[in-house]
Amino acid sequence: MNNTISGKTGILGIIGWPVEHSLSPLMQNEALRQAGLDLAYVPFPVHPDRLAEAVRGLRALGVCGFNVTVPHKSAVIPYLDELTPEAELCGAVNTVRRDGDRLIGHNTDGIGLLRSLADDLGFDPAGRSVLVLGAGGAARGAVLSLCAAGVSRVIVANRTSRPGAELASLASTRFPRVEARAISLDMVSIKPLLGQVDLLLNTTSVGMGGTSFAGLDLSLLRSAALVYDMVYAPLQTPLLVEAKRHGLCCANGLGMLAGQGEAAFSFWTGRIPLPGLMKGCLNGYIEATTA
Repeated sequence: MNNTISGKTGILGIIGWPVEHSLSPLMQNEALRQAGLDLAYVPFPVHPDRLAEAVRGLRALGVCGFNVTVPHKSAVIPYLDELTPEAELCGAVNTVRRDGDRLIGHNTDGIGLLRSLADDLGFDPAGRSVLVLGAGGAARGAVLSLCAAGVSRVIVANRTSRPGAELASLASTRFPRVEARAISLDMVSIKPLLGQVDLLLNTTSVGMGGTSFAGLDLSLLRSAALVYDMVYAPLQTPLLVEAKRHGLCCANGLGMLAGQGEAAFSFWTGRIPLPGLMKGCLNGYIEATTA
């Protein structure tokens, strides 16, 4: 991004409600600046009742592209012209690119997760068993991306039974070779179950504000099992603190946030941002604001 914004400066952004907490402007603007691109990334608060108007406005203004965060990831789809295979698979969009007069919806969340699992934990999904905590939108993208990447088994653990069962059924339908089933969170700490898991993945908001999963006994995991928490604020969630106490290799969701941002940057610009730049921006900001 140039220091001076002019009439030639292209606009990227993010829509959500709320959106003021988003760290995407921080890392995207720095990546644009480092790449020397005449683009600026702006947050746009969009109330759910005004989503259709907002997308029409972004289209009319010639915005080059935008990210989509909660609660609009699925709701935005009817207002787009095309979806990539990743977005169709997840049934959700987190990145939109303008192509002429058309708006193309993409989903980079799964890309970000898989990239972070590989970079931060050295995890290869092929043939592995994964236990997913939660059955919301984040879980859906994670489960389907892991299935596409070759996991052999996925277990969805959720407080209420219906969302978990629906997600497991969707995974089984889309990927018949994958063993997918749903259980209650109350059943997670069962030795035969946890003892066969290669990766424990938290997709819920549990962990923010110091909250934790009651009754989750990480001592039942194998010593080689990995723990990944999509929550990244605080950097050390109670789940990660407990994982480290048991000597388990673990990581927070900062790498996923950076990974999906890198993929979005490339989807918009056709370029690859400097390696580690986005994650470095995020780490520096969070460490400075939580010190």
